Amino acid sequence: MVAHSSLQMKRDVFQALADPSRRAIISLIALQAMTPNTLSTHFDMSRQAVSKHIKVLLESDIVFQEQQGREIFYHLNPQSIKEVADWLLPFKQLWETKFSQLDQVLHNLSTLSPNNSNE
Repeated sequence: MVAHSSLQMKRDVFQALADPSRRAIISLIALQAMTPNTLSTHFDMSRQAVSKHIKVLLESDIVFQEQQGREIFYHLNPQSIKEVADWLLPFKQLWETKFSQLDQVLHNLSTLSPNNSNE
């Protein structure tokens, strides 16, 4: 049986994060809530294209919307991002360990180099 986590949502969160335009939208919304019109001013794409990206982010639970009068504002869902970060943390620790080991190997090799001898 496959274990299901809270990362499994309507749409795959990693697929949503894979697109550079969506990552840029997330970065903007992380700073402040924005409407689709405001977001579209930051991109060289139509408002409809921005809306399609927002739809993917909504379906993956990365952003949520809030109606304020006639406007819809999109906000970052920090819990969703935290879940992704928590999932990635063991990999980050593994990479840091591997890089530290590589640094040590390179340091050891540089001390053995003939250019560093005192002959």
